[in-house]
Amino acid sequence: MLELKNVKKSYGSKEALHGVDLALPRGEIVGLFGENGAGKTTLMKSILRLIRFEGEITLDGEPVGRKNIEKLSFATSEHSFFPDLTPQAHRDFYAEHFETFNEKRCRALMEFFDLPTDKALKSFSTGQKNQFEVILALSQGADYILMDEPFAGNDVFNREDFYKVLLGLLTERETVLLSTHLIEEVSDFIGRAVLLREGVIVGDVGTEELDDRGETLMDYVKTTYRYRADRVAKALEEMEGEA
Repeated sequence: MLELKNVKKSYGSKEALHGVDLALPRGEIVGLFGENGAGKTTLMKSILRLIRFEGEITLDGEPVGRKNIEKLSFATSEHSFFPDLTPQAHRDFYAEHFETFNEKRCRALMEFFDLPTDKALKSFSTGQKNQFEVILALSQGADYILMDEPFAGNDVFNREDFYKVLLGLLTERETVLLSTHLIEEVSDFIGRAVLLREGVIVGDVGTEELDDRGETLMDYVKTTYRYRADRVAKALEEMEGEA
């Protein structure tokens, strides 16, 4: 169990996270949604101890630190690999430093994305770099896999196929926390949705519960955020009036 209790983070006078409480059991695929600046990336970086924060974050009852950080992996469009190295060199590095590194999964995903193994990553396209970032995160052997907008630069067919592969390869002990703006696209692949707004969790619901209520994930998000369906029409009217 990954648990956050009263987690707070400020950047100067701006509060990015405001008393966040969240529990993530094993074996879930959780979507983390929110507007730009809602605190999604800050939350993930806090879990990984990449930034300082107030509050408590524990993994199986223990604070996240050097003894258990290998149970967490991270895929980000900012990239965390070595651009001058090849995928093969990264595989060798991960195999040496992570006892639970899944070589078989890594090779299968490389073939799935049709990525070369002998070219420096700096020569890859943006989409290929993001694909390789995801491959490393999924192959590390971590129990909790955090993904922050990992599919930027990938076409819709690659993304849809990957979601299907993700469902098929995850084990019962693995949990994915996926931050994305592609709400409708991932709605059939996640089991739970967590909504952030201005650093506060404003929604937390299972997709089965939404199905039972006859409510789509997008409808739930719009209702929770109090989305104004008429805002576009009003803006256009105002612009026409000014003209």
